[in-house]
Amino acid sequence: MSEPESGARALPLREAFPAFYRREYPKMVAIAAAVSGNRSIAEDLAQEAMLRAHRHWDRVSTYERPGAWVRRATINLSLSATKRASAEMRRMLRIAESSTLPEPDVADDRIWKAVAKLPGKQRAAIALHYLEDRLIDEIADILKVSNATARVHLHRGRQALATALGSEEVYA
Repeated sequence: MSEPESGARALPLREAFPAFYRREYPKMVAIAAAVSGNRSIAEDLAQEAMLRAHRHWDRVSTYERPGAWVRRATINLSLSATKRASAEMRRMLRIAESSTLPEPDVADDRIWKAVAKLPGKQRAAIALHYLEDRLIDEIADILKVSNATARVHLHRGRQALATALGSEEVYA
């Protein structure tokens, strides 16, 4: 084999998709559950995000942080699912003769119930920070917002949770 000419860049080492999947899938399920507020669909949402990563693996695997790409896909799918579920619930309420529809299936944990009521980007910031110990710059990168905007989402989410839960539970 010949060596690369001087000035030629070596191709980055690409991780095999199965290893990426095994490492990232459980994390995506947790993020999807936190962002969507629905554990019963979290696995489907995470699976769809991983399927999209697999379809585009030739490109995604060359990214510096392919995990950020799949997190963004998971969050976007979770937010879309939440919007669809909300719209469907509004349609059902208009159609229903009584207002005794059952509550949507949400996480049992009191904190995640409160998180599920936050606006989408706040839910995502809270999930990334508390489930994965992500730093602000990582949250900003995953959500495709500035660091200041990521801080605002996290701060406003914490404030809303402090109001809903009592301040001693939020910053623990």
